[in-house]
Amino acid sequence: MATHLLGLDIGTTGVKGVLIDERGVSVAIAAVEYPLLTPKPNWAEQNPEDWWNATVLVIQRILSDSRAAPSSIKGIGLSGQMHSLVLLDKGHSVLRPAILWCDTRTEQECKWINGTIGRERMRDLVANPALEGFTLPKILWVRNNEPEIYKRIRTVLLPKDYIRFRLTGEVMMDVSDAAGTALFDVAHRRWAVSLLNQLAIASEWCPPVRESIDVCGKVMPKIARITGLEAGTPVVGGGADNTCGAVGTGVVKEGRVLASVGTSGVVFAHTDSMKVEPKMRVHTFCHSVPGAWYVMGVMLMAGGALRWYRDTFGQQEREEAKMRLGDAYDLMTEAASTIPRGSDGLFFLPYLAGERTPHQSAMARGAFIGATIRHTKAHFSRSVLEGITYGMRDSLEIVKSMGLEIQQIRLTGGGAKSKFWRQLQADIYGHEVALVNTSEGPAFGAALLAGVGSGVYRHVLEATENIVRVTESIAPDPTRAAMYSDWYEIYRGLYPALSETYSAIHRRTAGS
Repeated sequence: MATHLLGLDIGTTGVKGVLIDERGVSVAIAAVEYPLLTPKPNWAEQNPEDWWNATVLVIQRILSDSRAAPSSIKGIGLSGQMHSLVLLDKGHSVLRPAILWCDTRTEQECKWINGTIGRERMRDLVANPALEGFTLPKILWVRNNEPEIYKRIRTVLLPKDYIRFRLTGEVMMDVSDAAGTALFDVAHRRWAVSLLNQLAIASEWCPPVRESIDVCGKVMPKIARITGLEAGTPVVGGGADNTCGAVGTGVVKEGRVLASVGTSGVVFAHTDSMKVEPKMRVHTFCHSVPGAWYVMGVMLMAGGALRWYRDTFGQQEREEAKMRLGDAYDLMTEAASTIPRGSDGLFFLPYLAGERTPHQSAMARGAFIGATIRHTKAHFSRSVLEGITYGMRDSLEIVKSMGLEIQQIRLTGGGAKSKFWRQLQADIYGHEVALVNTSEGPAFGAALLAGVGSGVYRHVLEATENIVRVTESIAPDPTRAAMYSDWYEIYRGLYPALSETYSAIHRRTAGS
Protein backbone atom coordinates (compact mmCIF):
# COMPACT_ATOMS: atom_id res chain seq x y z
CA MET A 1 0.00 0.00 0.00
CA ALA A 2 1.21 3.48 -0.83
CA THR A 3 2.41 5.82 1.90
CA HIS A 4 0.83 9.28 2.10
CA LEU A 5 1.33 12.45 4.14
CA LEU A 6 -1.19 15.25 4.67
CA GLY A 7 -0.31 18.92 5.03
CA LEU A 8 -2.86 21.55 6.10
CA ASP A 9 -2.25 25.30 5.98
CA ILE A 10 -4.62 27.51 8.00
CA GLY A 11 -4.19 30.72 6.03
CA THR A 12 -5.73 34.18 6.14
CA THR A 13 -8.02 33.59 3.18
CA GLY A 14 -8.71 29.89 3.64
CA VAL A 15 -7.47 26.41 4.43
CA LYS A 16 -5.35 24.62 1.85
CA GLY A 17 -4.57 20.94 2.04
CA VAL A 18 -2.19 18.76 0.05
CA LEU A 19 -1.77 15.00 0.11
CA ILE A 20 1.62 13.75 -1.10
CA ASP A 21 3.21 10.35 -1.47
CA GLU A 22 6.61 9.52 0.01
CA ARG A 23 8.35 10.74 -3.17
CA GLY A 24 6.80 14.17 -2.67
CA VAL A 25 4.34 13.84 -5.56
CA SER A 26 1.08 15.69 -4.93
CA VAL A 27 -1.82 13.25 -5.05
CA ALA A 28 -4.65 15.68 -4.21
CA ILE A 29 -5.06 19.36 -3.37
CA ALA A 30 -8.11 21.11 -1.93
CA ALA A 31 -8.87 24.59 -0.61
CA VAL A 32 -11.83 26.19 1.17
CA GLU A 33 -12.10 29.93 1.79
CA TYR A 34 -13.67 31.78 4.73
CA PRO A 35 -14.49 35.43 5.44
CA LEU A 36 -12.30 38.14 6.91
CA LEU A 37 -14.18 40.25 9.46
CA THR A 38 -13.42 43.98 9.70
CA PRO A 39 -15.83 45.35 12.33
CA LYS A 40 -13.85 48.60 12.66
CA PRO A 41 -11.12 50.39 10.67
CA ASN A 42 -7.73 48.66 11.09
CA TRP A 43 -9.38 45.62 12.69
CA ALA A 44 -9.09 42.14 11.18
CA GLU A 45 -10.74 39.13 12.80
CA GLN A 46 -11.89 35.61 11.99
CA ASN A 47 -14.02 33.01 13.71
CA PRO A 48 -11.95 29.92 14.62
CA GLU A 49 -15.04 27.81 13.92
CA ASP A 50 -14.75 28.89 10.28
CA TRP A 51 -11.19 27.51 10.23
CA TRP A 52 -12.39 24.21 11.65
CA ASN A 53 -15.33 23.83 9.26
CA ALA A 54 -13.04 24.59 6.32
CA THR A 55 -10.46 22.09 7.59
CA VAL A 56 -13.05 19.31 7.78
CA LEU A 57 -14.21 20.05 4.23
CA VAL A 58 -10.64 20.10 2.90
CA ILE A 59 -9.84 16.74 4.48
CA GLN A 60 -13.06 15.19 3.18
CA ARG A 61 -12.40 16.48 -0.36
CA ILE A 62 -8.80 15.28 -0.38
CA LEU A 63 -9.80 11.80 0.74
CA SER A 64 -12.59 11.71 -1.85
CA ASP A 65 -10.50 13.05 -4.73
CA SER A 66 -7.43 10.92 -4.00
CA ARG A 67 -9.29 7.75 -3.05
CA ALA A 68 -6.37 7.12 -0.73
CA ALA A 69 -6.96 4.65 2.07
CA PRO A 70 -7.08 6.58 5.35
CA SER A 71 -4.66 4.04 6.83
CA SER A 72 -2.08 5.03 4.19
CA ILE A 73 -1.77 8.52 5.73
CA LYS A 74 1.17 8.12 8.11
CA GLY A 75 1.16 11.65 9.48
CA ILE A 76 -0.49 15.07 9.39
CA GLY A 77 1.41 18.36 9.44
CA LEU A 78 -0.07 21.76 10.25
CA SER A 79 0.95 25.21 9.05
CA GLY A 80 -0.77 28.52 9.62
CA GLN A 81 -0.83 32.28 9.74
CA MET A 82 1.50 33.62 12.43
CA HIS A 83 0.74 35.88 15.40
CA SER A 84 -3.09 35.67 15.28
CA LEU A 85 -4.59 35.45 18.77
CA VAL A 86 -7.01 32.67 19.80
CA LEU A 87 -8.33 32.79 23.38
CA LEU A 88 -9.93 29.82 25.16
CA ASP A 89 -11.72 29.62 28.51
CA LYS A 90 -11.38 26.87 31.13
CA GLY A 91 -13.64 24.58 29.07
CA HIS A 92 -11.55 25.22 25.91
CA SER A 93 -14.34 27.24 24.29
CA VAL A 94 -13.38 30.22 22.13
CA LEU A 95 -13.91 33.50 23.99
CA ARG A 96 -13.97 35.94 21.06
CA PRO A 97 -13.10 36.10 17.35
CA ALA A 98 -9.39 35.68 16.67
CA ILE A 99 -7.45 38.93 16.28
CA LEU A 100 -5.33 38.47 13.16
CA TRP A 101 -1.71 39.24 12.34
CA CYS A 102 -2.79 42.05 9.98
CA ASP A 103 -4.88 43.81 12.66
CA THR A 104 -3.23 47.10 13.69
CA ARG A 105 -5.41 48.23 16.61
CA THR A 106 -2.57 47.76 19.11
CA GLU A 107 -0.47 50.87 18.47
CA GLN A 108 -0.88 52.12 22.06
CA GLU A 109 -0.08 48.71 23.54
CA CYS A 110 3.15 48.56 21.53
CA LYS A 111 4.16 52.00 22.75
CA TRP A 112 3.44 50.89 26.31
CA ILE A 113 5.51 47.70 25.96
CA ASN A 114 8.46 49.53 24.45
CA GLY A 115 8.21 52.20 27.14
CA THR A 116 7.75 49.77 30.04
CA ILE A 117 10.10 46.97 29.01
CA GLY A 118 12.26 48.86 26.49
CA ARG A 119 13.38 47.82 23.02
CA GLU A 120 16.80 46.69 24.24
CA ARG A 121 15.30 44.49 26.92
CA MET A 122 12.80 43.03 24.42
CA ARG A 123 15.74 42.16 22.19
CA ASP A 124 17.46 40.39 25.07
CA LEU A 125 14.34 38.50 26.15
CA VAL A 126 12.55 37.60 22.88
CA ALA A 127 14.93 38.76 20.10
CA ASN A 128 12.24 41.02 18.58
CA PRO A 129 10.50 44.33 19.24
CA ALA A 130 6.82 44.71 20.08
CA LEU A 131 5.01 45.26 16.77
CA GLU A 132 1.29 45.69 16.11
CA GLY A 133 1.02 42.38 14.30
CA PHE A 134 2.50 40.25 17.10
CA THR A 135 0.47 38.30 19.65
CA LEU A 136 1.59 39.97 22.88
CA PRO A 137 0.13 43.43 22.11
CA LYS A 138 -3.18 41.77 21.18
CA ILE A 139 -3.38 40.10 24.61
CA LEU A 140 -2.79 43.46 26.27
CA TRP A 141 -5.44 45.08 24.06
CA VAL A 142 -8.00 42.55 25.33
CA ARG A 143 -6.91 43.32 28.90
CA ASN A 144 -7.32 47.03 28.33
CA ASN A 145 -10.55 46.95 26.33
CA GLU A 146 -12.39 43.71 27.13
CA PRO A 147 -11.67 43.03 30.82
CA GLU A 148 -14.57 40.60 31.26
CA ILE A 149 -13.20 38.40 28.49
CA TYR A 150 -9.66 38.77 29.82
CA LYS A 151 -10.71 37.41 33.22
CA ARG A 152 -11.94 34.21 31.58
CA ILE A 153 -8.76 33.42 29.59
CA ARG A 154 -7.13 30.11 30.41
CA THR A 155 -5.30 29.27 27.15
CA VAL A 156 -3.61 31.31 24.40
CA LEU A 157 -3.25 29.59 21.02
CA LEU A 158 -2.37 30.36 17.43
CA PRO A 159 -4.58 29.32 14.47
CA LYS A 160 -2.96 26.03 13.48
CA ASP A 161 -2.68 25.00 17.12
CA TYR A 162 -6.41 25.52 17.60
CA ILE A 163 -6.94 23.13 14.67
CA ARG A 164 -4.56 20.66 16.35
CA PHE A 165 -6.70 20.89 19.49
CA ARG A 166 -9.84 20.15 17.50
CA LEU A 167 -8.18 17.18 15.75
CA THR A 168 -6.43 15.63 18.76
CA GLY A 169 -7.70 17.21 21.97
CA GLU A 170 -4.10 18.25 22.75
CA VAL A 171 -3.15 21.83 23.62
CA MET A 172 0.36 22.46 22.28
CA MET A 173 2.37 24.90 20.16
CA ASP A 174 5.51 24.48 18.08
CA VAL A 175 8.60 26.64 18.54
CA SER A 176 8.48 28.34 15.13
CA ASP A 177 5.00 29.75 15.73
CA ALA A 178 5.62 30.50 19.41
CA ALA A 179 8.63 32.60 18.35
CA GLY A 180 6.28 35.10 16.69
CA THR A 181 4.26 35.86 19.80
CA ALA A 182 6.85 38.26 21.33
CA LEU A 183 6.51 36.15 24.49
CA PHE A 184 9.03 33.47 23.55
CA ASP A 185 12.72 33.13 24.41
CA VAL A 186 13.86 32.47 20.85
CA ALA A 187 17.45 31.73 21.82
CA HIS A 188 16.52 28.95 24.27
CA ARG A 189 13.26 27.82 22.59
CA ARG A 190 11.07 28.31 25.67
CA TRP A 191 8.58 30.81 27.02
CA ALA A 192 10.06 34.06 28.36
CA VAL A 193 8.70 33.61 31.87
CA SER A 194 10.38 36.73 33.27
CA LEU A 195 8.66 38.85 30.61
CA LEU A 196 5.31 37.19 31.29
CA ASN A 197 5.74 37.90 35.01
CA GLN A 198 6.72 41.51 34.42
CA LEU A 199 3.65 42.06 32.24
CA ALA A 200 1.39 40.18 34.72
CA ILE A 201 0.34 37.65 32.07
CA ALA A 202 -0.25 34.16 33.47
CA SER A 203 2.44 31.79 32.21
CA GLU A 204 -0.08 28.93 32.55
CA TRP A 205 -1.94 30.35 29.56
CA CYS A 206 1.01 29.46 27.32
CA PRO A 207 0.82 25.84 26.12
CA PRO A 208 3.70 23.34 26.13
CA VAL A 209 6.04 23.84 23.16
CA ARG A 210 7.50 21.18 20.90
CA GLU A 211 9.71 21.06 17.81
CA SER A 212 7.97 21.07 14.44
CA ILE A 213 8.72 17.40 13.79
CA ASP A 214 7.51 16.14 17.18
CA VAL A 215 4.28 14.14 17.33
CA CYS A 216 1.89 16.31 19.35
CA GLY A 217 -1.25 14.21 19.36
CA LYS A 218 -3.30 11.73 17.40
CA VAL A 219 -6.59 12.04 15.58
CA MET A 220 -9.44 11.31 17.99
CA PRO A 221 -12.04 8.65 17.08
CA LYS A 222 -14.91 11.15 16.98
CA ILE A 223 -12.93 13.33 14.55
CA ALA A 224 -12.04 10.31 12.44
CA ARG A 225 -15.77 9.65 12.01
CA ILE A 226 -16.35 13.25 10.90
CA THR A 227 -13.39 13.63 8.54
CA GLY A 228 -12.79 10.13 7.23
CA LEU A 229 -9.26 10.01 8.67
CA GLU A 230 -8.11 6.97 10.59
CA ALA A 231 -8.26 7.31 14.36
CA GLY A 232 -4.79 7.46 15.86
CA THR A 233 -3.13 9.14 12.86
CA PRO A 234 -0.17 11.16 14.26
CA VAL A 235 -0.30 14.96 14.08
CA VAL A 236 3.11 16.65 14.31
CA GLY A 237 3.98 20.08 15.67
CA GLY A 238 4.06 21.66 12.24
CA GLY A 239 5.15 25.24 11.84
CA ALA A 240 4.49 28.85 10.99
CA ASP A 241 3.55 29.48 7.37
CA ASN A 242 6.94 31.02 6.60
CA THR A 243 8.97 28.13 8.02
CA CYS A 244 6.78 25.55 6.30
CA GLY A 245 7.17 27.48 3.05
CA ALA A 246 10.93 27.37 3.54
CA VAL A 247 10.90 23.63 4.22
CA GLY A 248 8.79 23.11 1.11
CA THR A 249 11.38 24.90 -1.04
CA GLY A 250 14.45 23.35 0.57
CA VAL A 251 15.64 26.44 2.47
CA VAL A 252 16.88 24.31 5.35
CA LYS A 253 20.64 24.92 5.29
CA GLU A 254 22.91 27.94 5.46
CA GLY A 255 23.55 29.75 2.20
CA ARG A 256 19.98 29.33 0.97
CA VAL A 257 17.50 32.19 1.07
CA LEU A 258 13.82 32.29 0.16
CA ALA A 259 12.41 35.37 -1.58
CA SER A 260 8.63 35.17 -1.66
CA VAL A 261 6.48 37.80 -3.34
CA GLY A 262 2.87 37.40 -2.28
CA THR A 263 0.71 40.26 -1.05
CA SER A 264 3.63 40.93 1.26
CA GLY A 265 7.25 40.27 0.44
CA VAL A 266 9.34 37.92 2.58
CA VAL A 267 13.08 37.34 2.60
CA PHE A 268 13.88 34.27 4.71
CA ALA A 269 17.45 33.20 5.50
CA HIS A 270 18.32 29.96 7.32
CA THR A 271 20.96 30.12 10.06
CA ASP A 272 22.42 27.37 12.21
CA SER A 273 23.20 29.82 15.00
CA MET A 274 21.11 32.45 16.75
CA LYS A 275 21.65 35.89 15.22
CA VAL A 276 19.82 39.13 16.09
CA GLU A 277 20.26 42.30 14.05
CA PRO A 278 21.20 45.13 16.47
CA LYS A 279 18.38 47.44 15.32
CA MET A 280 15.91 44.54 14.99
CA ARG A 281 15.01 45.66 11.46
CA VAL A 282 14.55 41.97 10.60
CA HIS A 283 12.98 39.27 12.75
CA THR A 284 14.84 36.36 14.32
CA PHE A 285 12.63 33.32 14.89
CA CYS A 286 13.01 29.56 15.47
CA HIS A 287 13.06 27.48 12.29
CA SER A 288 11.02 24.31 11.85
CA VAL A 289 14.38 22.57 11.51
CA PRO A 290 15.31 21.47 15.05
CA GLY A 291 18.23 23.45 16.44
CA ALA A 292 18.07 26.08 13.69
CA TRP A 293 16.79 29.64 13.37
CA TYR A 294 15.97 32.05 10.59
CA VAL A 295 16.27 35.75 9.89
CA MET A 296 13.31 37.29 8.07
CA GLY A 297 12.60 40.64 6.50
CA VAL A 298 9.03 41.55 5.61
CA MET A 299 7.71 44.10 3.12
CA LEU A 300 4.07 44.85 3.87
CA MET A 301 3.14 45.49 0.23
CA ALA A 302 5.09 43.69 -2.48
CA GLY A 303 2.73 41.85 -4.80
CA GLY A 304 0.03 43.90 -3.10
CA ALA A 305 1.59 47.06 -4.51
CA LEU A 306 1.57 45.57 -8.01
CA ARG A 307 -2.07 44.56 -7.59
CA TRP A 308 -2.91 48.11 -6.45
CA TYR A 309 -1.16 49.49 -9.53
CA ARG A 310 -3.04 47.09 -11.81
CA ASP A 311 -6.41 47.82 -10.22
CA THR A 312 -5.88 51.59 -10.13
CA PHE A 313 -4.15 52.25 -13.46
CA GLY A 314 -4.50 49.04 -15.47
CA GLN A 315 -8.05 49.19 -16.81
CA GLN A 316 -6.79 49.03 -20.40
CA GLU A 317 -4.65 45.98 -19.63
CA ARG A 318 -7.51 44.27 -17.80
CA GLU A 319 -9.87 44.78 -20.71
CA GLU A 320 -7.29 43.63 -23.25
CA ALA A 321 -6.51 40.58 -21.13
CA LYS A 322 -10.19 39.63 -21.13
CA MET A 323 -10.36 39.87 -24.91
CA ARG A 324 -7.17 37.86 -25.39
CA LEU A 325 -7.93 35.43 -22.54
CA GLY A 326 -4.64 36.50 -21.04
CA ASP A 327 -3.37 38.13 -17.87
CA ALA A 328 -3.15 41.86 -17.20
CA TYR A 329 0.07 41.38 -15.24
CA ASP A 330 1.70 39.76 -18.27
CA LEU A 331 0.73 42.72 -20.44
CA MET A 332 2.16 45.21 -17.95
CA THR A 333 5.36 43.18 -17.61
CA GLU A 334 5.69 42.94 -21.38
CA ALA A 335 5.45 46.72 -21.67
CA ALA A 336 7.89 47.19 -18.79
CA SER A 337 10.47 45.02 -20.56
CA THR A 338 10.71 47.60 -23.39
CA ILE A 339 11.90 50.34 -21.00
CA PRO A 340 15.58 50.94 -20.13
CA ARG A 341 16.92 49.66 -16.83
CA GLY A 342 16.26 52.16 -14.07
CA SER A 343 13.10 53.39 -15.80
CA ASP A 344 14.91 56.49 -17.03
CA GLY A 345 15.22 57.79 -13.46
CA LEU A 346 11.65 57.05 -12.30
CA PHE A 347 11.42 55.46 -8.84
CA PHE A 348 8.53 53.85 -7.00
CA LEU A 349 8.38 53.52 -3.20
CA PRO A 350 6.07 50.60 -2.36
CA TYR A 351 5.06 51.80 1.13
CA LEU A 352 1.31 51.76 0.47
CA ALA A 353 0.51 50.36 3.94
CA GLY A 354 3.49 51.71 5.85
CA GLU A 355 6.53 49.46 6.01
CA ARG A 356 8.02 46.88 8.36
CA THR A 357 11.50 46.06 7.02
CA PRO A 358 13.67 48.07 7.20
CA HIS A 359 11.84 51.21 8.36
CA GLN A 360 9.26 49.90 10.86
CA SER A 361 7.06 52.88 10.11
CA ALA A 362 3.29 53.00 9.93
CA MET A 363 3.58 56.52 8.54
CA ALA A 364 5.51 55.65 5.37
CA ARG A 365 3.60 56.26 2.13
CA GLY A 366 3.94 55.12 -1.45
CA ALA A 367 5.40 57.51 -4.01
CA PHE A 368 6.54 57.91 -7.59
CA ILE A 369 9.64 60.09 -7.73
CA GLY A 370 11.56 61.43 -10.70
CA ALA A 371 8.69 61.66 -13.18
CA THR A 372 9.27 63.82 -16.25
CA ILE A 373 7.36 64.56 -19.40
CA ARG A 374 9.21 61.78 -21.23
CA HIS A 375 7.91 59.03 -18.93
CA THR A 376 5.18 56.78 -20.30
CA LYS A 377 2.85 54.31 -18.63
CA ALA A 378 5.33 51.55 -19.45
CA HIS A 379 7.96 53.46 -17.45
CA PHE A 380 5.61 53.51 -14.47
CA SER A 381 4.99 49.78 -14.83
CA ARG A 382 8.70 49.02 -14.83
CA SER A 383 9.36 51.35 -11.92
CA VAL A 384 6.76 49.48 -9.82
CA LEU A 385 8.49 46.15 -10.48
CA GLU A 386 11.90 47.68 -9.78
CA GLY A 387 10.67 49.44 -6.61
CA ILE A 388 9.25 46.22 -5.17
CA THR A 389 12.49 44.40 -5.93
CA TYR A 390 14.61 47.18 -4.40
CA GLY A 391 12.45 46.81 -1.27
CA MET A 392 13.23 43.08 -1.19
CA ARG A 393 16.92 43.87 -1.56
CA ASP A 394 16.69 46.02 1.59
CA SER A 395 16.13 42.82 3.56
CA LEU A 396 18.91 40.97 1.72
CA GLU A 397 21.39 43.74 2.55
CA ILE A 398 20.53 43.44 6.24
CA VAL A 399 20.91 39.66 6.08
CA LYS A 400 24.37 40.07 4.56
CA SER A 401 25.34 42.67 7.17
CA MET A 402 24.68 40.02 9.83
CA GLY A 403 27.36 37.79 8.35
CA LEU A 404 25.04 35.33 6.64
CA GLU A 405 26.30 34.04 3.31
CA ILE A 406 23.91 34.04 0.35
CA GLN A 407 24.71 31.30 -2.15
CA GLN A 408 21.32 30.97 -3.83
CA ILE A 409 17.96 32.74 -3.59
CA ARG A 410 14.95 30.52 -4.23
CA LEU A 411 11.91 32.32 -5.60
CA THR A 412 8.25 31.71 -4.89
CA GLY A 413 5.01 33.62 -5.36
CA GLY A 414 4.20 36.17 -8.04
CA GLY A 415 7.83 37.21 -8.45
CA ALA A 416 8.69 33.70 -9.65
CA LYS A 417 6.08 33.49 -12.41
CA SER A 418 7.47 36.01 -14.88
CA LYS A 419 10.72 35.32 -16.74
CA PHE A 420 11.32 39.06 -16.96
CA TRP A 421 10.84 39.56 -13.22
CA ARG A 422 13.05 36.57 -12.38
CA GLN A 423 15.93 38.09 -14.33
CA LEU A 424 15.18 41.50 -12.84
CA GLN A 425 15.47 40.01 -9.35
CA ALA A 426 18.78 38.33 -10.18
CA ASP A 427 20.16 41.62 -11.50
CA ILE A 428 18.91 43.78 -8.62
CA TYR A 429 19.86 41.28 -5.90
CA GLY A 430 23.21 40.60 -7.55
CA HIS A 431 22.83 36.89 -6.78
CA GLU A 432 21.75 33.73 -8.55
CA VAL A 433 18.03 33.08 -8.22
CA ALA A 434 16.36 29.73 -8.73
CA LEU A 435 13.02 28.00 -9.18
CA VAL A 436 12.20 24.66 -7.58
CA ASN A 437 9.81 21.87 -8.52
CA THR A 438 7.39 22.47 -5.64
CA SER A 439 4.65 25.07 -5.72
CA GLU A 440 2.06 24.01 -3.13
CA GLY A 441 3.40 26.40 -0.49
CA PRO A 442 3.34 25.94 3.30
CA ALA A 443 0.96 22.95 3.17
CA PHE A 444 3.64 21.00 1.27
CA GLY A 445 6.29 21.83 3.85
CA ALA A 446 3.89 20.80 6.62
CA ALA A 447 3.42 17.44 4.89
CA LEU A 448 7.21 16.94 4.78
CA LEU A 449 7.44 17.72 8.51
CA ALA A 450 4.74 15.10 9.08
CA GLY A 451 6.92 12.65 7.17
CA VAL A 452 9.87 13.30 9.47
CA GLY A 453 7.75 13.06 12.60
CA SER A 454 6.15 9.79 11.50
CA GLY A 455 9.44 8.19 10.45
CA VAL A 456 8.95 8.26 6.68
CA TYR A 457 12.08 10.45 6.48
CA ARG A 458 14.96 10.51 8.97
CA HIS A 459 15.28 14.28 9.16
CA VAL A 460 14.19 17.48 7.43
CA LEU A 461 17.30 17.81 5.26
CA GLU A 462 16.88 14.27 3.94
CA ALA A 463 13.25 14.94 3.05
CA THR A 464 14.00 18.14 1.17
CA GLU A 465 17.19 17.02 -0.57
CA ASN A 466 15.43 13.95 -1.98
CA ILE A 467 12.26 15.75 -3.04
CA VAL A 468 12.93 19.45 -3.71
CA ARG A 469 14.92 20.03 -6.91
CA VAL A 470 16.07 23.21 -8.64
CA THR A 471 14.43 23.41 -12.07
CA GLU A 472 15.87 26.71 -13.29
CA SER A 473 18.78 28.94 -12.22
CA ILE A 474 19.19 32.54 -13.35
CA ALA A 475 22.51 34.30 -12.89
CA PRO A 476 22.77 38.09 -12.67
CA ASP A 477 24.24 39.91 -15.62
CA PRO A 478 27.36 41.69 -14.25
CA THR A 479 26.81 44.89 -16.24
CA ARG A 480 23.13 45.16 -15.33
CA ALA A 481 23.84 44.24 -11.68
CA ALA A 482 26.42 47.04 -11.40
CA MET A 483 23.99 49.55 -12.92
CA TYR A 484 21.22 48.47 -10.57
CA SER A 485 23.52 48.80 -7.57
CA ASP A 486 23.91 52.49 -8.48
CA TRP A 487 20.15 52.95 -8.86
CA TYR A 488 19.57 51.09 -5.59
CA GLU A 489 21.74 53.56 -3.67
CA ILE A 490 19.46 56.36 -4.89
CA TYR A 491 16.41 54.32 -3.83
CA ARG A 492 17.86 53.81 -0.34
CA GLY A 493 18.18 57.55 0.12
CA LEU A 494 14.55 58.33 -0.73
CA TYR A 495 12.90 57.20 2.52
CA PRO A 496 15.22 59.23 4.79
CA ALA A 497 14.69 62.25 2.55
CA LEU A 498 10.91 61.90 2.87
CA SER A 499 10.52 60.77 6.48
CA GLU A 500 9.68 64.23 7.84
CA THR A 501 7.20 64.72 5.02
CA TYR A 502 5.58 61.38 5.86
CA SER A 503 5.22 62.49 9.49
CA ALA A 504 3.60 65.76 8.43
CA ILE A 505 1.15 63.94 6.17
CA HIS A 506 0.30 61.53 8.98
CA ARG A 507 -0.39 64.37 11.43
CA ARG A 508 -2.78 66.01 8.99
CA THR A 509 -4.61 62.86 7.92
CA ALA A 510 -4.71 60.78 11.12
CA GLY A 511 -8.28 59.80 11.86
CA SER A 512 -9.56 60.95 8.46
